[in-house]
Amino acid sequence: MTEELRKKLTDMQYHVTQEKGTEPPFQNEYNSNFDEGIYVDIISGKPLFSSNDKYDAGCGWPSFTKPIGAEEVEEHFDTSHGMRRTEVRSKTANSHLGHVFPDGPEANGLRYCINSASLRFVPVDKFEEEGYETYLKYF
Repeated sequence: MTEELRKKLTDMQYHVTQEKGTEPPFQNEYNSNFDEGIYVDIISGKPLFSSNDKYDAGCGWPSFTKPIGAEEVEEHFDTSHGMRRTEVRSKTANSHLGHVFPDGPEANGLRYCINSASLRFVPVDKFEEEGYETYLKYF
């Protein structure tokens, strides 16, 4: 599986998803993307986040108030880099996505700070073509 992923993913995507890496802030594909659609796991294709829950947190990474479906996003306690925080991983692919922090908007107070390298964006007009038509009801 490791060799397959190395061939499928860019170096940054592999580093982030498989080695718990972090891409540079403000220098990633989806931080400034506010088009309507969903963000899926770069490896499994499972839906993770919706543009309806995305906001500009000013941190340099895509930020969301919640996952599109809690069943595909797992949270784990993380003490790396001398910090106490909550890591966010995709359940199916077991990929590192980013972290969740308790400093988000008032709705739920959460900020899911996610690496663009762990995601693929699917715009609303491609839902049916790519098999995500069940998510049309959210838009």
